[in-house]
Amino acid sequence: MKAIVKARPGPGAEMRDMAPPSLVRPDDVAVRPRMVSICGTDYHVYAWDPWSSRRVAPPRIMGHEFAGEVVAVGDEVSDLRPGDLVSGESHRVCGICLQCRTGQGHVCAHTSIFGVDGDGCFAQSVVVPRASLWSNPADLPMHIACVQDPLGNAVHATLAGEVAGCSFVVLGCGPIGLMAIAVARACGAGVIVATDTREYRLLLAQKMGADVTVNAATEDVEAECRGVSPQGMDVSLEMSGAPSAIVAALRSVRRGGRVSLMGIPSRPVELDVAEDMVMKGLDIRCIVGRRLYSTWATMSALLASGRLDISPVITHQLPWDEFARGMDLMRDGLCGKVVLHIP
Repeated sequence: MKAIVKARPGPGAEMRDMAPPSLVRPDDVAVRPRMVSICGTDYHVYAWDPWSSRRVAPPRIMGHEFAGEVVAVGDEVSDLRPGDLVSGESHRVCGICLQCRTGQGHVCAHTSIFGVDGDGCFAQSVVVPRASLWSNPADLPMHIACVQDPLGNAVHATLAGEVAGCSFVVLGCGPIGLMAIAVARACGAGVIVATDTREYRLLLAQKMGADVTVNAATEDVEAECRGVSPQGMDVSLEMSGAPSAIVAALRSVRRGGRVSLMGIPSRPVELDVAEDMVMKGLDIRCIVGRRLYSTWATMSALLASGRLDISPVITHQLPWDEFARGMDLMRDGLCGKVVLHIP
């Protein structure tokens, strides 16, 4: 089979001929990916940043966001059959630790990530455990089905507290931040402010439902939020990991408000814990992945309702042999979500 492979340490990746994976465990499922999407994690691996060089052992088939058709199932899989349409959950968890057994599997200490800790889905065949697949309705468009993994991050972050009638500020309009805007709007949020440093992404934020956009490179985020809501916003969703955005998220929210932190900083961040957090009585939620699998169920219901439209965030659909172009678009911040078609 063909696969997009991180062949060696250093920047880049290549299309290679690889041996197709086979069913090994009785709960394995073989899937033919039809569409995959590029995640920020994939770009980190492609660019070979310090995190990737410590975590990834080439050669490694890349990718973890996909939708496709079931090809074969192991002996213990009774609820899927060839031809069924599925999407993949990128985090493989142990299922037996305290967290997994008490509804917190999304923070399992033994989590491994497809395309990072093991081979991924940028290939013409992938084998994953049954527990890592979500069944899709036949009428769900494949380009939407393949981005449910990152959409789940947005659903988790947005719905970690009250939404209806609440004012929101979303800091960082990458694909997950953009999806969070749409989720908040679909679930009845009040005014939504979106911030980023790129005008391209701020225009996308408007398409996704933001009422006010703020260029954090040239405007004062806190002042703009106070202009919208003098007492501060009800909810801040920090999706960028930029130190300045984390501080702004804490300072832009009202006393007693909620802050969902999902962005990952590249270095430690200094915060005024006393004044900006404790004395304001903030509700701080740290968001990791998707709750397994309640977030998937909520996400599926929102998509089925017709109230949640994330199609504007999918700005590019490319043949999978143009993956390098997709990576360049991500590097330059000139895209929302990039989807690759696998023949």
